[in-house]
Amino acid sequence: MKELTIHLHTGGRVPLYEQIYQYIKKEITEGKIASGEKLPSTRLLSSHLAVSRSTVELAYSQLLSEGYLKAVPGSGYFVCGIESVLQLPQSLETEKCYGMEKEKGIYAYDFSPNIVEWPEISMISWRKAVKCTMQEDISDLFLPGSSLGEENLRQVICDYLHQARGVNCGRHQIVVGAGNEYLLMLLYQMLGKHTALAMESPTYRQAYHIFRNLGWQVKTIPMDDDGMILSELKESGVQLAYIMPSHQFPLGIVMPWKRRMELLQWAAEKKERYIIEDDYDSEFRYKGKPIPSLQGSDPFGRVIYLGTFSKSITPAIRVSYMVLPPKLMDLYHAACGFYSSTVSRLQQQILYHFIQKGYFERHLNKMRGIYRGRHDVLLNELKGKDWARRVYGDNAGLHILVEIKTDKKEATLTQAARENGIHIYCLW
Repeated sequence: MKELTIHLHTGGRVPLYEQIYQYIKKEITEGKIASGEKLPSTRLLSSHLAVSRSTVELAYSQLLSEGYLKAVPGSGYFVCGIESVLQLPQSLETEKCYGMEKEKGIYAYDFSPNIVEWPEISMISWRKAVKCTMQEDISDLFLPGSSLGEENLRQVICDYLHQARGVNCGRHQIVVGAGNEYLLMLLYQMLGKHTALAMESPTYRQAYHIFRNLGWQVKTIPMDDDGMILSELKESGVQLAYIMPSHQFPLGIVMPWKRRMELLQWAAEKKERYIIEDDYDSEFRYKGKPIPSLQGSDPFGRVIYLGTFSKSITPAIRVSYMVLPPKLMDLYHAACGFYSSTVSRLQQQILYHFIQKGYFERHLNKMRGIYRGRHDVLLNELKGKDWARRVYGDNAGLHILVEIKTDKKEATLTQAARENGIHIYCLW
């Protein structure tokens, strides 16, 4: 196959790479591009469609990761056999609503809190980081590395956290892993299955299900306008508290100084108590000064800090990090230090260059502008709407929560929205 003619909509809400990806995927699943057929090279297709080569590479990369294509070194890209692929109706795909799988179509507006942008300039920067890595002597990267992660990556993460989030730590306290799920499983092995944990209600459901599946006893603690209610936490008798003080998900509450100090005092009262601080989408604040981390205000060494590049860069790289208090480092090495890192050393080195050379900072500045613009447009649209009773979590993060005046059930409202090309997400 020498070329593909795809009608692309420029200036729309769907990125060009995704339009290319969706078109090729549809052609393959409908049998219009046969199994084993060779696709145009990225150079030829980008020239034919008058788009950048990196745009086509990103579309091909997604098709590769989903198994629609295979790359043959020196030959190009070929269509995989899809005889065993489940064929869904043309208008339906699968999506996740807080872990529950439902059916969806193609929406004009999708308000998923899990979707992030990946602008062209960031793709170019990522390619530069890849090139820089490949120009080095990378022979050592094919040998086993530290279970904590690459030392140079942990150092730049350490520097970034101190400058941007006020986190106080050394690189020896940082554990790099493939997603928060893996890091939470490490904590489980460190702290033991008999540990009881408190979570805010409502809370981040993914973490809730992980803790429950691991076997921890999870107690949900109600919230007021300042966050987790301390009196309820004390009565729960737990050893751990999982909180998101800088921008709580899903309510968007920013925990004030007084409540933070009360929680730190609670943790310091008994030696087995710790606070897990999930610094959820903390990079994105649109008004006022950045909210510092709780860990940076902890004089007792009781805060376990969790962060991720899934929101700030892309979920695809699957890199998260955990900052352990000094008191827990010996416990980590004893219980988990013999594990291999779940992030490839090569990818860690690419990420190191992406941060160290300033690409990450420029990417964040770009994304803040994009998300701030969308945030402001959405809030302006909600102004004056009599059905919008209250908006939670505005001025920060990648989502807002809208309380509406209605006697209809959530399922009815979300279905009505879908029928009008809008994908909204329920709280529960």
